[in-house]
Amino acid sequence: VQLQASGGGSVQPGGSLRLSCAASRSISEFITMGWYRQAPGKQREMVAVTASGIRNYAESVKGRFTTSEDNDKNMINLQMNNLKPGDTAVYRCVAWGRLAEDYWGQGTLVTVSS
Repeated sequence: VQLQASGGGSVQPGGSLRLSCAASRSISEFITMGWYRQAPGKQREMVAVTASGIRNYAESVKGRFTTSEDNDKNMINLQMNNLKPGDTAVYRCVAWGRLAEDYWGQGTLVTVSS
């Protein structure tokens, strides 16, 4: 399984970005899909995950970030609004299969700076 993330870039505080993650097979085969991020010098943290249709978000992004799925394109998306400097990180998409195996996409860098 391959996950290909895209959509990172540089934006000013208050701006928006949309990340996408394309899977090499049907996303309906995954139990859980989501996004993690890792900022320089910090541990990796969960941003948003969706399991059985239930969406969970990190407290720091609630109300600003929204996940969605496109089953026809085998993609998941992360819409990020009102971005803050603290959102600067490498973002990676992840998927867990029915046997708890995990798959990680390559990172995409998001930089929020004035």
